[in-house]
Order: sequence, then structure tokens, then C-alpha cells
Amino acid sequence: MVDFSGGCFCGAVRYKASGDPVRMVNCHCDTCRKITGSAFATNIFMKAEDVTVTQGETTVFEHGADSGNRLNKEFCPTCGSQIFSYRLDGPPLRGIKVGSIDDAGFVQPTANLYATRALHFTHISDDLINYDEMPT
Repeated sequence: MVDFSGGCFCGAVRYKASGDPVRMVNCHCDTCRKITGSAFATNIFMKAEDVTVTQGETTVFEHGADSGNRLNKEFCPTCGSQIFSYRLDGPPLRGIKVGSIDDAGFVQPTANLYATRALHFTHISDDLINYDEMPT
């Protein structure tokens, strides 16, 4: 079990989470690269009821993902930081962008998703499970 807090860049949105992470992964899909502006995204997935927004409100953007799923991205309407994501037709999980966590020292990804799409300069560790695409 972990207890942690986080928020957006400007501080307008804050959250707390407490519970057992369902999974922690690095994602190298085109969508994650675009939404983060980075080479990949590291996400921790928690049960939705284990995450509470304590300050502010997020703005939601719905889109199709590389996997074919429909997703919502939640971000700060002031600074634009993406904080959360969730599948519209999936289990009640909330994805949390690890960069939004105040102290992410506990995060240890177990897998790389879309490893075949990783940029050539990104290290893909053999210590993790490496999926070519999104596992079912």
C-alpha cells in the first residue's frame, strides 16, 4: 500500500492517493509521447476510488488511443499539465502521470508498453517485461 500526493505544475490542482497500485508502466506509444512532450510516459494505475482530487478541478479531453480504446485525459485548465487518464469502457482505474507525484521515489515500473516504438535513444531494460504493443 502507498500513500502519496501530487498536482499540476502551477498548483491549482492537487490530489491524494492511498491504496495498492494495480500496475506501473512506461508507455512508448505515439499518444503518450505527444501528450507528455517526452520520449515516453510513466504511469501508475490505481483504483479510481483510491484517488481523490483535493483542490481545483481538471478539464477533460476525450480521444482514441493507439490501442483502439477511448480514453479521457484530465489536465489542469490553467497550466495544461496532464495529471490523470482513464478508459471510458474499461475497469474503474485512474492512470496517474508519475511526473505529477510530489515524491515518486516508490515508483518502480514493471513493464514497457509499445517497446517497439521506443525512440532509438531510449534505454529499454531487459529487467522489465517488454511488450511490442498493448497487452490484452
